[in-house]
Amino acid sequence: MECKYLYQVLPFLNEIDKKKRERFEEYFYSAPVWLMDSFQIVELDAGVVFVKENTPVDTIYIIGRGMIKATDYRIYGITYDFMRFEGVYAMGGMEVIMDLDRYCTTLETVTPCTIVKIAKEKYARWLNSDIRALKLEAKIMGHYLFEQGKNSRAFLFLQGADRLAFYLVETYTKYAKNGILYVDSTRQELSESSGLCVKTINRAVKKFEENGWITRKGSKFYIDSEQYRKMNAVVSELIER
Repeated sequence: MECKYLYQVLPFLNEIDKKKRERFEEYFYSAPVWLMDSFQIVELDAGVVFVKENTPVDTIYIIGRGMIKATDYRIYGITYDFMRFEGVYAMGGMEVIMDLDRYCTTLETVTPCTIVKIAKEKYARWLNSDIRALKLEAKIMGHYLFEQGKNSRAFLFLQGADRLAFYLVETYTKYAKNGILYVDSTRQELSESSGLCVKTINRAVKKFEENGWITRKGSKFYIDSEQYRKMNAVVSELIER
């Protein structure tokens, strides 16, 4: 009954891919009706900041469709996008589990998004009364923190083009479709995602094209499966070394 009701309160589930539908079903498998009745669905355009770092935590956000990014502005005023999300992840859930009353990061839509909003009080009440839901959220949070820590350690030692190559390899593994990753980001966006200056990004993109690792298409480029294998082989060797 609960699974059918989930589709009633979140009708967009009928329009997204099967894998993501199944993640929603798993995440809210034991959710009570009173929680699902509290869901609010909002549609946001690309480029909308919907959470600001250090503002009070009052809402949990879960991505139904689209992609968002987490941004850090603290160090020397440099904008650094340290993580992008399009999976089923409770933005604000970490703060609830850790008893933090303010958001830890700034969140912005990268593409048009469908987002599920849940009041913090109701979400916390659910986790406090459902050990399965609490364990699942802790598992998802732990995986996210592990990935973030792994990438941060790699970025600590990689410089210039090597750092951008690492970022593109990671992005390919997550977002490539039918063996191809289309990189539509501007040079400034690549700069913010890798922590490199735009000038370094331009040099790296030129180098990658000369190496045959990417195929330019106007100001954008794409990476196919063979190009990914070449780039990944070099990045893997650097990491192992």
